[in-house]
Amino acid sequence: MLKDILDNSQNYQPGLSIDCVIFGFHDNQLKVLLIEVENTQKWSLPGGFVPLDQDIDTAAITVLNSRTGVEGIFLRQFAVFGKVMRNHNHFGEEVLKSMEISEEGSKWLTQRFVTIGYYALVDFSKIVLNPTNKSETVKWIDHKEVPELILDHKEILDKALDTLRAELNLMPVGYNLLPEKFTVPEFQKLYETILDKKLDRRNFFRKITNIGILTKLDEKKNNVAHKAPNLYSFDKEKYDEVLKNGLNQGW
Repeated sequence: MLKDILDNSQNYQPGLSIDCVIFGFHDNQLKVLLIEVENTQKWSLPGGFVPLDQDIDTAAITVLNSRTGVEGIFLRQFAVFGKVMRNHNHFGEEVLKSMEISEEGSKWLTQRFVTIGYYALVDFSKIVLNPTNKSETVKWIDHKEVPELILDHKEILDKALDTLRAELNLMPVGYNLLPEKFTVPEFQKLYETILDKKLDRRNFFRKITNIGILTKLDEKKNNVAHKAPNLYSFDKEKYDEVLKNGLNQGW
């Protein structure tokens, strides 16, 4: 796939790339979608180059879909990464030779690249992985067990995680990540997993209920060892209103 792009590099914006950080929440784990780099033991974020005939946001969707098969999710820009030597050590002579990259292609690939970071938080159980390049391994990996990444992708991942945590203070999350009916402890666990810290139970309940996005149901959770907790659902209209207007609180 990369060789095809380099053979047609005149169709892509020189010096500009896109990298996507896709977080998946499932079974109380925050995972990140990674791609194993061919002929190495390293991994990368789903990334690629920007076609001249596509807007940046459209190119991000194209890149993510071609590398992973993921589609139908909303990507948010979160940062630009442009250190002078950010891709200097990745494409060495041996790597370029093993990839059968031409001299002209090598020059294009090893020029200085500025990359635009995008991120999304999704329920990975609803995501279908179907990369265009069938020789690439695309895998969900726990964010605490991420292996060695190429280039500055660890820095990009860390920045995306910081952004996600900061935005929990500005907007709610959970509508697409929790079941239709859930308990407040389950909702709290989602926030604790993302924030990587314990939250006070009573304080969390007070803050969440004050936001007004929950509807208490006339049901309790079944098959639990202790006292059955109440079940809740999201008030979609109120949830969308809060998303639009934002929050002003900290966790």
